[in-house]
Amino acid sequence: MTSKIHPTAVVDPGAQIGENVVIGPYCVIEEKVIIGDGCWFQNHVTVCGPTKIGPGNRFFSFGSIGQVTQDLKYAGEPTHLEIGENNVFREFVTLHRGTAPGSVTRIGSHCYLLSYSHVAHDCVVGDHVIFSNNGTLAGHVEVGDYAVIGGLTAIHQFCRIGAHALTGGCSKIVQDVPPYMIADGNPAKVRSFNKVGLERHGFSEEAIRRIKEAYRLIYRSKLNLQQAVEQIRVDLADSPELELLIEFVTNSPRGIIR
Repeated sequence: MTSKIHPTAVVDPGAQIGENVVIGPYCVIEEKVIIGDGCWFQNHVTVCGPTKIGPGNRFFSFGSIGQVTQDLKYAGEPTHLEIGENNVFREFVTLHRGTAPGSVTRIGSHCYLLSYSHVAHDCVVGDHVIFSNNGTLAGHVEVGDYAVIGGLTAIHQFCRIGAHALTGGCSKIVQDVPPYMIADGNPAKVRSFNKVGLERHGFSEEAIRRIKEAYRLIYRSKLNLQQAVEQIRVDLADSPELELLIEFVTNSPRGIIR
């Protein structure tokens, strides 16, 4: 099947369109855009370049994809947006390219961004990430695999959201949220660990037990962070889950939410 482009869509001759792509009414695809096989654009979607979109992505109406950064330092240099495969971008999602020459904003694969989600310049979003409505990333934010960004959550620039972490609705995130943790509030605090999410993603009972104990040492004991990390290393068996947590909290430029 060849691609299906609606007569009202505007597709620049310099764009590269894969096989089985559907581009609906009033979409605009600019030059230096690469679209993988099987992508679907509902209507009124604008894609600016340089942007590379992998196969199987779905874009709902009025999305603005690959627009120039809103960073005031941007001076018109070529910057990039790269999107993986099989993501869903609902209505009015905005994804911006990087700021510095050659810089890249990256979205992984199998993500689901609900309406009005925003990913700013130079962000890195992992795989299987969910943004609830109006989830908002400032510039240079990193989001780990399987994280969930709550509705109306605002995340400060240069913050990191760890893998399998969750933010509550209307949260204000100004420091890093460690892997597996639930952060909620304005400003946000870590309230618990993401037990339900870990169970849904197949973590063993023993792995969940270790993560729960690590959470207790970091957040519910009287130990400072360095002492808590040392106690985790002494009390709990080595595991990939805890190594990820320790590496994250000990290499946090902005510090972790406590």
